[in-house]
Parts: sequence; C-alpha cells; structure tokens
Amino acid sequence: MFQGLLALSPWGYVGVTLLVTHVTIVAVTIYLHRHQAHRALDLHPVVAHFFRFWLWLTTGMTTRAWVAVHRKHHAHCETAEDPHSPQVLGLKRVLWQGAELYRAEADQADTLQRYGKGTPDDWIERRLYSRYTFLGVTLMALLDLLLFGVVGLAIWAMQMIWIPFWAAGVINGVGHFYGYRNFESPDAATNISPLGLVIGGEELHNNHHAFASSAKFSNKWWEFDIGWGYIRLLQALGLARVRKVAPVPLIDEERPTLDMESIKALTVNRMYLMADYSRQVLRPVFLSEARRLDRGWRRLVRRARRYAIRDQNLLGEAERTRLNTVLEQSDILTTVYQYKLRLKAIWERHAASHEVRLQALREWCAEAEASGITALQEFTHQLRRYTLSTA
Repeated sequence: MFQGLLALSPWGYVGVTLLVTHVTIVAVTIYLHRHQAHRALDLHPVVAHFFRFWLWLTTGMTTRAWVAVHRKHHAHCETAEDPHSPQVLGLKRVLWQGAELYRAEADQADTLQRYGKGTPDDWIERRLYSRYTFLGVTLMALLDLLLFGVVGLAIWAMQMIWIPFWAAGVINGVGHFYGYRNFESPDAATNISPLGLVIGGEELHNNHHAFASSAKFSNKWWEFDIGWGYIRLLQALGLARVRKVAPVPLIDEERPTLDMESIKALTVNRMYLMADYSRQVLRPVFLSEARRLDRGWRRLVRRARRYAIRDQNLLGEAERTRLNTVLEQSDILTTVYQYKLRLKAIWERHAASHEVRLQALREWCAEAEASGITALQEFTHQLRRYTLSTA
C-alpha cells in the first residue's frame, strides 16, 4: 500500500503527474474554452463527455459555471464587471487568488443564467456533476492513493492546484498584464509566450481576444498552439469539426480602387488592418521624428509610440499626458495619430452599413493621400489591396 498498485520509479511518478495535469489542461482549452464557451468547434459526444468527466474528477468545475464566468469576462473585459481583470483588481490578487475570484462569480445565479446558456443540462449533469462537485475530486484522491500509494496524495495535490494556478492565476492575471501583442484588441490581453505548450495554447491570449471565436490561437508562423495540434488530430480521426478559425488576409496586387468587396474584406480583417497601420505608419513616423527632435525628446517619443499604438481606453492618465506632450511637439505625429483614431472609428460604428463605411473610408484615403506624409500615402495603396478572394 505504501507504493500502491503501480510501483513506479521517481521519474515515473513525475511523468504520471505531468501526463494527468496535461490532460486536464487539454480538457479546459479544447472542451471548456474553444468548444463550449466560444463554439469554435464541435466535438464527438464521446470526446466531449470524456473531457467533462475528467474535469469533474480533477477540478470539480462544472461546464456551465466555467463557461458563464468566461463569457462574462469577454463581455466586460477590463471593467468593474470583469470577474478577474488584473487591470482593475491588481495582478497580485488575480495571480494568487484567481480561484477564489472564479468561485465567487460562479456562485452568482444571474451570471449563470445570463452567460451559461447552451451548456450541458442532461440527467448526469443535473444529478451528479453539478450536484456533487466534490465527489469527483474525492474519487480522484482515492484512485491516486490506490494506484500510487502515499506519493499519490502528492500527485493529487498537484492536480488540484494545476488549473487554479495556471488558468485562473497565470492566464487571467499575467495574460492581461505582461507579454507581447500582435493585435490591439480593446482589452489588455497579451501573448505570454509564442510557444503554447504548458497551458495548452492559452499562452497566446492576445490572439484569442482578437479572434475569440477561432479554434486556433496561434497566428504568426513562429507561434505554436499545442491545443490546435490536438484539435487537428481529433479532426483527422473524425472526432471533431472546426467551425471557425481566424481569417487570413488576402492581398490582390491588381486591385486599383476601393469597392464593396474591399470594405467587406477590411471589415473581416480589421484587426490586421490596424496592426498594419501601427507597423507601416506609426512606427516609422515616430522613429523618424525621434531622430529629428532634440536628444532630450528622443526617448520620450519612442515611449509615446507604444502609447499611440494602444487602445485609448487602456491608457492611464500619466500615459495620456506623456502622449499628448509628445504630440504637441510635432504636427506630423499628431496627424498620423488622428488618422489612426479616425480609421478605427470607421469600424466602431456598429450600425453602419457597408455603403456608409465605404464612403467614409474613401474620404479617409483621399485626405491621407493629400497629407503629404509618405507613410500615410503608401498605406492607402496597401489598404486598397485587401480582398475576399484572389480569384
């Protein structure tokens, strides 16, 4: 009994721990997150129920509660209504008390009712998984003890803290505080690492917030999403069907003018459009002005470039002040920044039709070409080449 039914070597116990915790991570990212919360893919009923059963054993979480809390996070990201925003609550609290924040929100009946729609509500969910949430983790403890003896209790403890730390703490905390951003989504989500291995691809959190309904989290060629690898394997076995992935911009070098197809393509690819503007206009113009201005201003201008790229709503008062101070020193910086705000506003008019957006964009391009700013003029030519099809 001291060693359990499986008398493993020390490295064997380590391997088992890594395996079972990884399966839990995979269940969270594929089943709870991509399949249930965002409906980015369909899973075969056998696969979906295996994940649901495994999560009951290893976390005690119910599908409805997790999905509801996560959907509310997306609906109210970085506001007082966000269940776990480090921008509001502080990184330290979310990192170390993420599980408590999750449980507090999961206990709110209004949250479950409003955001938990469409999740499993069958007999086994009502009579077992939701009613006896602690029974599963208790059975897991007994099973670990039976198979691995006293060491099984340590394995079980690691299983119990794995999701609270990595998902509730690191992803919800660090993933909205530190890292790099491919896209300027209207929230503070970051990519913690380009290699999504430890947390199943959830490390690519900025990519996810930019394209929330995408089953694939990696975006750049050098990023890796292991969760997507598992989805592709399930798809090859006929056990999954991908419903949606992030769009890939198509460029037609022969397209001469803006038309209705252009505006449709730009609407689909607006995240890429704004990223292109930051890279092709803001970055070179700010760097050029930094070299032109006095030495004392150069560092401030380079720092202000980061503020100019970010969404206005994510800037603190001190950051806004520094940005405005720099803009006051240069008409060209003010111009390219104002053009960025105007371009972004075209797609923030939720009630606007394609015709209205097309007219607004044509006016924006005409004025940009007349600005005399080379980077702006070149960008208008790039903008016209977005298309839905290269055929």
